[in-house]
Amino acid sequence: MTFLRKLRAWLLRVAGVFQGGRKGAFADEIESHLQLHIDDNIRLGMTRAQARREAILKLGNVESTKQSYREQSTLPLMDDLLQDLRFAFRQLRRSPGFTVTAALMLALGIGASVAIFAFVDAALLKPLPYRDPGRLVAVTERVKLFPRANLSYPDYLDWKKMNTVFSSFDMYTGGGYMLGTSSGAESVAGARVSDGFFRTLGIKPMLGRDFYVGEDMPGVAPTVMLTYGAWKVRFAGRPEIVGQTLNLSGVPTTVIGVLPADFQFAPRGSAEFYSPFQGKPGCDLNRGCHSLYGVARLKDGVSIENALAEMQSIAGLLEKQYPDTNRGQGATVEPLSEVIAGDYRAMLLTLLAGAGLLLVIACVNVSSLLLVRSERRRREIAVRGALGASRARLTRQFVTEGLLLVILSTALGLGLAFATMRWLLTLIPATMLLYVPYFQNLALNGHILLFAAGVGLVAVALFTVPPMLRSPLTAMREGLADGGRGSAGTLWRRFGANLVVLELAIAVVLLVGAGLLGKSLYRLLHVDVNFEVDHLATFQAMVPPALYPKDDQLVRVNREMIRRISALPGVKSVGLTSVLPVSCNCNTDWIRFVGKPYNGEHNEVNQRDVSPDFFDALHAKLLSGRLFTDRDDAGRPKVVIINKALARQYFPGEDPLGKKIGGVTLAPDSLKEIVGVVDDIHEGSLESPIWPAVYYPMYQDTDNSFAIVVRTSQSEGSILPELVRTIHSIDPGIGTAFESTMAQLIQDSTSAYLHRFAAWLVGGFAVLALVLGVVGLYGVIAYSVSQRTREIGVRMALGAQRGSVYRLIMRQAGWLTLAGISLGLICSVGAATLMRTLLFGTAAWDAGTLASVAIVLGASAMLASYIPARRAASVNPVEALRAE
Repeated sequence: MTFLRKLRAWLLRVAGVFQGGRKGAFADEIESHLQLHIDDNIRLGMTRAQARREAILKLGNVESTKQSYREQSTLPLMDDLLQDLRFAFRQLRRSPGFTVTAALMLALGIGASVAIFAFVDAALLKPLPYRDPGRLVAVTERVKLFPRANLSYPDYLDWKKMNTVFSSFDMYTGGGYMLGTSSGAESVAGARVSDGFFRTLGIKPMLGRDFYVGEDMPGVAPTVMLTYGAWKVRFAGRPEIVGQTLNLSGVPTTVIGVLPADFQFAPRGSAEFYSPFQGKPGCDLNRGCHSLYGVARLKDGVSIENALAEMQSIAGLLEKQYPDTNRGQGATVEPLSEVIAGDYRAMLLTLLAGAGLLLVIACVNVSSLLLVRSERRRREIAVRGALGASRARLTRQFVTEGLLLVILSTALGLGLAFATMRWLLTLIPATMLLYVPYFQNLALNGHILLFAAGVGLVAVALFTVPPMLRSPLTAMREGLADGGRGSAGTLWRRFGANLVVLELAIAVVLLVGAGLLGKSLYRLLHVDVNFEVDHLATFQAMVPPALYPKDDQLVRVNREMIRRISALPGVKSVGLTSVLPVSCNCNTDWIRFVGKPYNGEHNEVNQRDVSPDFFDALHAKLLSGRLFTDRDDAGRPKVVIINKALARQYFPGEDPLGKKIGGVTLAPDSLKEIVGVVDDIHEGSLESPIWPAVYYPMYQDTDNSFAIVVRTSQSEGSILPELVRTIHSIDPGIGTAFESTMAQLIQDSTSAYLHRFAAWLVGGFAVLALVLGVVGLYGVIAYSVSQRTREIGVRMALGAQRGSVYRLIMRQAGWLTLAGISLGLICSVGAATLMRTLLFGTAAWDAGTLASVAIVLGASAMLASYIPARRAASVNPVEALRAE
């Protein structure tokens, strides 16, 4: 190492001597030419001083010639880089106020844009973690109300057999389990998949084996695969767990493998246990019961369009073959990536656009500061040019200064971006984060650093061009003559004013966007759900079917749960339901009305199984008829309660009580009598419309998995642990999960979260844009006043009153503000139209929001302009004239 260092030092010395010798020889040659001209002039009778002056004029700029030679020899960039960096550093250090202000503003814009880009990259740009993910597609049915409708198992089997476009076609569905432990049963999330599911994705187990072909058929010994997280947390990462037997919902199940640590499947993000489908009698084998989702791999050379056309053709054939169950059933084929991240696309792109606009404002402000700074350095630039600096040499200096500033800002921005990413992740509810696993390991990866570098390069270009436009070598004489005062003010009033108009317009766009999103969020969270949300505790319960295989056993345990919970202090009423309100328009049923015309269409409605006291627990309103009672069990005639939306749509102008509904074939065992009509409980998400709904008595249509709602007279959150203990006291094998309050469920729902997240972030961008825009306007007006001090002094010396000076300055600010707001309002309507999918109950041209933004920004701008106007009106004419 010592030898290499000595060799390097010697080579550098040799190169230096060689280069120095070349430069010295060139200087001697220039000097000899100059001396020849001097001697000729002396022979003509000139004095030595006059002879030297004429010789220099004849030869031209000697220093410029030397500079050009230096730039042509060896590598001028390498020669001058260190010198440029040292000079740029001195320049920035000499103006700490400018440096800190510019670096912080730019870091703010870079940090915001990089942080949001990290989420966009993870969700929309980064390939799915599967083999050849571009060939994976999601395959579902399509009906009028559901563009992505669940598949039925018989339809899936037919689609798999009849298609010629997929190299493999598999399916998945949800499936919770009760995991037997030493302390009792524990509810765990799972999924049921077809035997080739993981092979289609291109995933191989980390331990053990994949499912065999045919292992998803009924009657095969139950097996399960564990996710890496379940293996580490629940089984301490023991390799010997493979081959052992677990108690899942009372059924002995063999562990056959452990999935890789990086495996993720967002549609079943919370699943810990993957088991073969093994269709069971009932819904699984019913063509009219839809509960599956398909995933397939396209054959080479087959496009998504070709695959969609074939699947639609197959769906049409099945519709003709099974008109009762498949009427109106189409097909959907789309990239799997669209299904996994498509719901977040609009929000993420909107946030990225907002962060980008904030970055533009930051760059404009820094460009303005640099332009002012370059105006103040015109004499310095002129002197350097007169001493021999070429246009290219000055350009390199400006590039170096801009590059140094951008490097500092980018470093600060990346730190800010990382902190922002961590903070934003904490805002995502834990239950929701399970379904966006691509966000869980968010970090500053290569894509993000490349994006930051690209932003930095654009910023360098923006910061270099304006100063260079103001420093042509032809203007050197003017720079030396006037120091840059008169023309500088004119340029700034023109160019700087345009920049401010742009800033204010962008600020308006962000403020309007934030206002619309905020109003949408307010209206979303104040949707009338038609029941009392406060003092309502909820949780999920699961009764192992192996322990309670008969319907009458389920009814008894349900009644025991209600009895035990009702006896707890502070409990007012208890209800059970198959699906909690304000969750989804799902678990639908096809119904038909006795005595009404029928042409084969599917009347799709929300279907819920509820206990007798469910509506009382919600404080939902009964409009007519009666509620269910304990006597409405399997031994009594079948009854149903409908909501107001169903009565309005299917029984307009008539009383639905006493009418009967049934399945699409009106089979006798499906007929039920309408005994009551309740108000429209909001069953779907907050932003979805009210659907027709039917409510069946839970004791006539039992299920082993359901939700419990408890109306309390005390804090609903405090009673949740006691509710869980009460359930386990009935039977330790009964599982519980998702303990929460109804208010918290609504606050953490996907629709509420997406609207809240977008409103908060765009609102933050808007506030920063407002501040930066107003500061930019203040800078323009303040600099304009400083450049017009002599003019203002002359005006006041000639008798102008302070009021007229106020009007002069405020008029200039007013026109700039009016132009910026007008342009911004026009752009805002277009921008709001593009993000209309994020708006709820709010139009893109909402007059109240547009007017409010115009007033707030206008008032803020005028207030900022008042300070320099007041300073201008306080100018002493004598001092102003003397200063000039």
